[in-house]
Amino acid sequence: MARIETPKRVRGTQDIFGDEQRRFAHVLRTFERVHGLYAFQRLDLPVFEDTQVFARSIGETTDVVSKEMYTFPDRGGDLLTLRPEFTAGIARAYLTEGWQQYAPLKLATSGAVFRYERPQKGRYRQFHQIDAEILGAAEPAADVELLVMADQLLSELGIAEGVTLQLNTLGDAETRDAWRDALVAHFEAHRDQLSEDSLVRLEKNPLRILDSKDPRDRPIADAAPDIDAYLTPEARAFFEAVTAGLDAAGVAWTRNARLVRGLDYYRHTAFEFVTDRLGSQGTVLAGGRYDGLIESLGGPATAGVGWAAGVERLAMLLDEPARQTIDAVVVPMGAAAELRATGLVAELRRAGLSVDMAYKGNMKRRMQKADAQGARHAIILGDDELAAGVAAVKVLADGTQTQVALAELAGALARA
Repeated sequence: MARIETPKRVRGTQDIFGDEQRRFAHVLRTFERVHGLYAFQRLDLPVFEDTQVFARSIGETTDVVSKEMYTFPDRGGDLLTLRPEFTAGIARAYLTEGWQQYAPLKLATSGAVFRYERPQKGRYRQFHQIDAEILGAAEPAADVELLVMADQLLSELGIAEGVTLQLNTLGDAETRDAWRDALVAHFEAHRDQLSEDSLVRLEKNPLRILDSKDPRDRPIADAAPDIDAYLTPEARAFFEAVTAGLDAAGVAWTRNARLVRGLDYYRHTAFEFVTDRLGSQGTVLAGGRYDGLIESLGGPATAGVGWAAGVERLAMLLDEPARQTIDAVVVPMGAAAELRATGLVAELRRAGLSVDMAYKGNMKRRMQKADAQGARHAIILGDDELAAGVAAVKVLADGTQTQVALAELAGALARA
């Protein structure tokens, strides 16, 4: 008989288990708790959307849309795309579900996202993000709240040390148009020195040349005019309000005048939390204000600001996760004890205790299983204990052992 070949895990995906899963879960639990402190509502979205949701919101000329999206026709002939990020789907839901009536709306979500790119450290083709957005709030206070929440999240994860908040302004529409014209003129004057990628960006997305990593582009980009010379009084006041709010909240920041977002609907605040602990791919959380996004999807002018962070990348920065513990492992010896233990385990779990049962191997192996699971107690149940209506409860940390009536076992464990 021919040997059946075992299917392989698809390149760029991962099976998350053990310590890695504990790090992953810790990031998600901390995010859920922290965004709850800021009164953000949890939102869950479809994993796939009409392709136009992403093509129109992320931009046809971006690498995400042109090279990285998982797009396919379904059986009905509709062109669908697995979500490469959350903001576009949130904006679509805001419009199609009529959530304008709830504005300003503070939303948080998390889950898998998909991009076809070269897998590398901390980057996968199916990866996971946490995401926070505020829709319908044009005030700089919304930007401040999101940034303070992000700062608190990183602090509570224990990874804030060595992470820097880099901040910039993209100004209002008038500012951006004037700055864009000045950048185009500057780059056109050095056209023959630009990389091939930057020549393409010059036609479609000239702001992106500012963050080019190509050494041919860096001297030209570094010499480009700053946005500050083109800020309108209103745009300058907005940025000053954001920085003053961060100062008031005790959040450290640094100005990065080369931090940009290429698409025209981005306005005012752009930011990244950056670390040097992940090599060249150092951004752990990023976002900005996108007041023109809803309009790109056919909706009314609507303010928006948000951020996203990769769960895997945050998890890589965590300290060693705490050992998982449970309240007790029940160790039955004999058929009658095993049957009674089945009911006992159910009773203890219904009482809110985390309990497992070691029902395989000799006594030594079963006790080793209890210790390996990080159990605080081993509950030993044999024929003698059954006859007396008790269980032998052993404290695994110090080896002390007492007998406890079965009817009182849940209460005794809860108090221990």
